[in-house]
Amino acid sequence: MQKIIRVTTVPISLGKLLQGQLQFMSQYYDVVGVSGKGGDTLEMVSKQEGVRVIPIEMTRKITPIRDLKAVFALYRLFKKEKPDIVHSHTPKAGTLSMLAAKLAGVPHRLHTIAGLPLLEATGTKRTLLNTVEKLTYACATKIYPNSTGLNDIIIKHKFTSPKKLKVIANGSSNGIDTSFFDSGLYSDEDNLKLSQSLGIGESDTVIVYVGRLVRDKGIHELIDAFKKLNTESTTAKLLLVGTYEKDLDPLSPETEEEINTNPNIIMVGWQDDVRPYFAISDILAFPSYREGFPNVVMQAASMGLASIVTDINGCNEIITDGDNGKIIPVKDAKQLFENMKVLVNDDTLRTTLAANARTSITSRYERKVVWNAILEEYSKL
Repeated sequence: MQKIIRVTTVPISLGKLLQGQLQFMSQYYDVVGVSGKGGDTLEMVSKQEGVRVIPIEMTRKITPIRDLKAVFALYRLFKKEKPDIVHSHTPKAGTLSMLAAKLAGVPHRLHTIAGLPLLEATGTKRTLLNTVEKLTYACATKIYPNSTGLNDIIIKHKFTSPKKLKVIANGSSNGIDTSFFDSGLYSDEDNLKLSQSLGIGESDTVIVYVGRLVRDKGIHELIDAFKKLNTESTTAKLLLVGTYEKDLDPLSPETEEEINTNPNIIMVGWQDDVRPYFAISDILAFPSYREGFPNVVMQAASMGLASIVTDINGCNEIITDGDNGKIIPVKDAKQLFENMKVLVNDDTLRTTLAANARTSITSRYERKVVWNAILEEYSKL
């Protein structure tokens, strides 16, 4: 049986971003998962997916000495395991494992791109990140952008030859299990109980955001827009599901203060299961600056929510303006406010968009479709 090693920087990516995929592939290949230690998370991934896992510490920041150590550790692992394919996800894991796999002579070196953090960088940092990106692509034998928009950006910036690029299926790294993300799994009683526990009334319209609470996700614009909406609508609530990343991408003190003190902003922190929060919400607001192919937008649509997203790759492929949501310019708090106001006040429009949302996902991004397309890609190598 041929061997595939899947690599991510941190275990949560291996377990959540690729949930179910490793187990599916293990029917056809000997699959090994590689990621950082992260407490018990890596072992949990092993049990969840039924595959062998190996910890190799990698950092998400630029740490040259630790990065070199990780490359050497990956190189030794690849020489020992002799995989036919190394397939990496997440930026740092991609750079380190593609370099190590090339040095170790692994024949098929695949990297999935699910977003480009460098797009928001400037100056010397941008130059460095561009160089690292080109190095990653040069070491890989195939690059899989997980959206057509991302594919176009890579070609535009000349990071690699278009021949190396391929978007699998309709996009997405892992598709979505629409039987799992289904609002029908939650009763009115379940929803009422959770709403009441969060101080949400039956007449309130809930705008939900799910993800990291960082600048790059458009949280400054979201809070500014909601603050303005609050002066005109007393029934709108903003539900934030996620955590801060103060070391990597901190929010301004003013924005944090508003989140902490505004009684109509409800912050519930990190949640292992986000579905109950989608189930009690009416609108997804996702004003991100950059994405690959955002799972959150697929999840919310699968749960039957109308979405407001920015006009960036991934988001503008999942959402069609006026059909299953609204698309606004990036970093535009005014447009975000206007669209939130319209969807809060116009029940008919919101209901129409929401009614189209689930079908837009089940018809294009069902998980098994994506898995089979990746399996077909492996078999062609």
